[in-house]
Amino acid sequence: MPDMLVNLLKLPEKTERLQRLEGLGIVIRRAQAFELTQVRKFIEDEFSVAWADEASVGFSRMPVTVFVATRERRVIGFAAYECTRRAFFGPTGVVESERGKGTGQALLLECLYGLRELGYVYGIIGAAGPTEFYKQIVAATEIPDSEPGIYQDILRSEE
Repeated sequence: MPDMLVNLLKLPEKTERLQRLEGLGIVIRRAQAFELTQVRKFIEDEFSVAWADEASVGFSRMPVTVFVATRERRVIGFAAYECTRRAFFGPTGVVESERGKGTGQALLLECLYGLRELGYVYGIIGAAGPTEFYKQIVAATEIPDSEPGIYQDILRSEE
């Protein structure tokens, strides 16, 4: 999966997306430091321990660089930035039963706006899985020769 580059000065408006989700009972917000255990468990259970490890870094930053999507005060999705490397977006995920409503788009935009607020002009989506999604939502472009990128020498777990 290639890395992708996003021009943070040309991000789409996010307000309308957030309002539409609120109408569906979905709230997108910055996670609180005291929610680390709950959010980490959600990520481990729904996605992977490695993603939970990455996102945990975001809870040590001020402000926290992890956003959550909730419905009825339960986490249904998350997104993080500045966890794996500076200016990097990810990891991110939405539970399968909640996909297709725009939750992933809203989480992506919150994080990219967060990178822009830190002063970055460009953001990197590391090992972008759904490249068409990122191209469509934020006009991301693939970075040539970026595979396997920072994930080239990852440790294997002995199971």
